[in-house]
Amino acid sequence: MKRKHKQIPIVHIDQEWPMKFVIRKSTIVDFQDLPVSKPHRHNFYYLLFVQKGTGSHNIDFNAYPIAENTFFFLKPGQVHQVQFTSPAQGYLIQFNREFYNSAKEQSNMLIRKLGRKSHYVFSKKGFEELEKILNTILREYNEKAFNYRYSIKSYVDILFTEIIRHGYNKISNMDSENLYHQERFEELMEKVEISFTTHKKVSDYAKMMNLTSYQLNAITKAMVGATCSKLINAQIILEAKRSLLATSNQINEVAFALGYDDPSYFIRFFKKNTGRSPESFRQEFKQL
Repeated sequence: MKRKHKQIPIVHIDQEWPMKFVIRKSTIVDFQDLPVSKPHRHNFYYLLFVQKGTGSHNIDFNAYPIAENTFFFLKPGQVHQVQFTSPAQGYLIQFNREFYNSAKEQSNMLIRKLGRKSHYVFSKKGFEELEKILNTILREYNEKAFNYRYSIKSYVDILFTEIIRHGYNKISNMDSENLYHQERFEELMEKVEISFTTHKKVSDYAKMMNLTSYQLNAITKAMVGATCSKLINAQIILEAKRSLLATSNQINEVAFALGYDDPSYFIRFFKKNTGRSPESFRQEFKQL
């Protein structure tokens, strides 16, 4: 009998949400997004603004502290777990790709740039500025006045811009060449996150982006000092770690899910990039 392999639990967007978007001003009880006791992922964007409270937020196996005036941004597919250790309050925004699928390249650039970080820390004054925008979005969402959907999307753009200004305050000093590299790099990373199971070669992504492999490598080296191949491999390893630690799947099942027909090749690939075998990594991490 064929063994059915397990998947990391996925929380789906509520079909009753208007326009596939929701915003809540919440307490710790509302923030407990089931199933919180185990690592899970969402099929939508998840934005958590913590005004008060303490705890830990584990995102893709990196632990970030929950504290006053912090913000967490999760893209669809990221594995996370939220654990509060004191009463908390703040704002929660959730929306799917359909909501933010924009013909405006500026909007697409904003969400790609925002997604390069998962954890932001603000000063009290900085968070208060965000709260003004959040309260405006919340009012539009609750009152549903004329053209409120367009209004919400516009204020979300403004919200993202304010967060990016805080987290990337040097961006305004970039020259046109560096801005071009930044935008193409973010486009590349978005494609890698979506296509890494079926496309593992630099040439695949160069073709998608109408670039040569040399041009693509020049961009990644300029932005993060790494080749495109290393970035692709890093995404594969990240997804492998997600499956190894959040499921009980056998190693060959993990390999097949990542697009490898030969599990032994995947094991060698994982060991080369992490210094340990997949099973050894799983056991060591679970003992921590």
